[in-house]
Amino acid sequence: GDQVRVRGVGLHGLSAADGPLDLGNSGTAMRLLAGLLSAQKFDSVLIGDESLLRRPMYRITATLENMGAQIIGNRHVTGEHIPPLTIRGVKKLKGTEHRLPVASAQLKSCLLLAGLYAKGKTRIIEPQPTRDHTERLLEAFAQPRTLGIDADTLILCPVKQLEACELYIPADFSAAAFFIVAATLAPGSDLTLENVGVNPTRHAMLDIMRRMGADIELMNERRQSGEPVADIRVRHSALRGIDIPTALVPIAIDEFPAILVAAAMAEGATRLSGAAELRVKESDRIAAMLDGFRATGIEAQATADGMIVTGGRFRGGAVQSRGDHRIAMAFAVAGMVAEAPVTIHDCANVATSFPGFAELAASAGMRIETSG
Repeated sequence: GDQVRVRGVGLHGLSAADGPLDLGNSGTAMRLLAGLLSAQKFDSVLIGDESLLRRPMYRITATLENMGAQIIGNRHVTGEHIPPLTIRGVKKLKGTEHRLPVASAQLKSCLLLAGLYAKGKTRIIEPQPTRDHTERLLEAFAQPRTLGIDADTLILCPVKQLEACELYIPADFSAAAFFIVAATLAPGSDLTLENVGVNPTRHAMLDIMRRMGADIELMNERRQSGEPVADIRVRHSALRGIDIPTALVPIAIDEFPAILVAAAMAEGATRLSGAAELRVKESDRIAAMLDGFRATGIEAQATADGMIVTGGRFRGGAVQSRGDHRIAMAFAVAGMVAEAPVTIHDCANVATSFPGFAELAASAGMRIETSG
């Protein structure tokens, strides 16, 4: 695999950028950097592309302000706080207790990064568990241990320094999701995805797909750099519609464009609820999936916090991805099993999250042509 060497400058070695930091399409980068930069003594400005400049940041800014951060954002017509974010340098943040209003790993990680610099302990109480990559990384970098868990509360002590270490980064489960669905839907498939991260706070999609009847096997399970890793073998199988358990929804939130494509080919109806967060991703993913289904002949209806999809056949047609990488990749998988070609517009952002997606999909047997 590729190697990246990072020479650290220490916790207090960062300095002001020459200009605004352009985070493109990445809401994760903006929310995590807001936590890190709000603790510095210099000012920063965070900007992004058109879709990122519409994404809500109020939970982040309001929670960091409780720690003493000073952040200025724009106001959306809805009253929501949106980027660009101007972050003022401060002398010191203060450790506080945060009872998170929603299950959000981005908000949690933002607070953990800010808490590294705070005076006193930072306590974070989650309504339910979310992905824990940041905690695992902090345990790898922080000597001695600075992070404790007491019942449902994360407790972070301020740290004097972080120690460099070697990290093995597994393949991304959210990227693998599209190939898991593709191999499940395509007759005759038997596909193995190697070295995929199968962190239990990430892989709820496997449980959802298995409940629908998917044939998925984890092989060669092991731990690398504190993260569970496995090879995932997927074989074609017929699917049936289910009511998706709401407890699994926050953990599978990024995989729903792929899961809903699987639901569109399942026998009977699949009901998704408790997924209001999908409304404020790179696009309104509930609306984007509904429009795409209608354009390709699938019967579906949206609800405030989810969707009901009736299984059928993809006819083919033209889909607007709304500049959302996961919508584009989901309908690329739909195109593989459609009766006629599916054309997906506005999908340049696929290159941001999954460089080489089209080439990899083609090597696995999907017929994809790119243009523009």
